[in-house]
Amino acid sequence: MKQIPINELSVLIVDDNRHMRMLIRHVVFALGVKEVEEAVDGSSALEALQVFAADLVLCDLQMEPMGGLEFVEKLRSDSENPFRLVPVIMITAYAEMETVANARDIGVTEFMSKPITAIALNKRIERVFKDPRHFVVAQGFVGPDRRRSQKDELAGANRRETPATFIN
Repeated sequence: MKQIPINELSVLIVDDNRHMRMLIRHVVFALGVKEVEEAVDGSSALEALQVFAADLVLCDLQMEPMGGLEFVEKLRSDSENPFRLVPVIMITAYAEMETVANARDIGVTEFMSKPITAIALNKRIERVFKDPRHFVVAQGFVGPDRRRSQKDELAGANRRETPATFIN
């Protein structure tokens, strides 16, 4: 993943709550982002990505009719989508361990719990671009490598019938 200065980022904010979209918009503008687009749910986010070249998606978890997990799953599983690899930071009030694990297993890049601060969001954005994880395409999973640490070679037999492909 290429490193992009924050003032050159194009950010898509996906949240069904207008006030939360406005709050996040103000925070990312304060951080230096110049180009922001908004979507009210996962399906409108997929539509927005057809015309808006997002470098980063900030997405809520629970939305109707299409929530954040379904949006990320559709985004990651569509091999024809040019934005399949875009980093997604999920921002939600529901930060139970099971929810975080489900988001990770769907292909979410980073996870934040509400309420957010500009400092915390800036740290997550920096982490996404300064310490990127390989993108994995394997049977049953498409998304950033779930492991934080990278090992060159693992000892032992390959557990997968079909090996994973890693994309930088």
